[in-house]
Amino acid sequence: MNKQLSALLRTLPQVTVGTAIYAFGLHYFILPNQLMEGGVTGIAVLLNYALGWPLWLSTLVLNIPLFLVGWKILGLGPMGYSIYGTVSLSFFLALIEKWIKAGWIVPFQTSNDFILAALYAGVTLGAGLGIVFRFGGTTGGADILARIGSKMRGWSMGQVILTLDVVIIGASLLYIPKEKVLYTLVAVFIASRMIDFIQEGAYATKAFSVFTDHGEPMSALITKEMERGTTLFEAKGGYSGNKKQVLYCVVARHEIRRLKTLIRSIDPLAFIVINDVHDVLGEGFKEE
Repeated sequence: MNKQLSALLRTLPQVTVGTAIYAFGLHYFILPNQLMEGGVTGIAVLLNYALGWPLWLSTLVLNIPLFLVGWKILGLGPMGYSIYGTVSLSFFLALIEKWIKAGWIVPFQTSNDFILAALYAGVTLGAGLGIVFRFGGTTGGADILARIGSKMRGWSMGQVILTLDVVIIGASLLYIPKEKVLYTLVAVFIASRMIDFIQEGAYATKAFSVFTDHGEPMSALITKEMERGTTLFEAKGGYSGNKKQVLYCVVARHEIRRLKTLIRSIDPLAFIVINDVHDVLGEGFKEE
């Protein structure tokens, strides 16, 4: 099977699941409690509050001109997943709206516990977007504008997205109470943490840098007992001038204690530095 087709078949179902979760969070937590969202989706939410426009329709219509501009400037390749993600999001927004009207889904609406709504909105939206981003998709909107600004003006994508979010959420003060805007900031913060966790935290591993005089036997023991690869570097002490070896090894979090034990069994005086690693590709870890 063609590699590009194989990658597409692996990616699109994940993006579909992510957009479905994101659409659910918007309809179940955001709209019923008059909270906000950033980006172009936030504009669609604002139009829903101000004019009653369906969220799915506004999301799709607002993104069409961005698709055309992005296609011209960025090319069709980078826009493919954005177009699919936006169409998928609009589909699920329309579907969930229909289910709500039919009474099959009852949104979470509160009059006094908005912090709960904001927390769960952040978790749900962040989970959806995290899955979409994790597999290389986007939901269009601010992401397209950020890419265009980065390519044409050299602007930071993060700064473009943050600026758009601030402007859109600030504009919502015209239609929703300021305390709802503050709750929205809580939801946005939680969503950003959730996105980071899904993209990186779930795969967090630990990298060991071990300074020792017994690199070869330590490496052999780790390979035998844990079936983990190691790399040896030659080093020189900055103060003593003595030659040392540095053993580098990456392991899963549940293997940390076992690796420490093996290291100490070979060299009780080894100097160990442990760092967080958020993304590892290769044998024994993730494969893309």
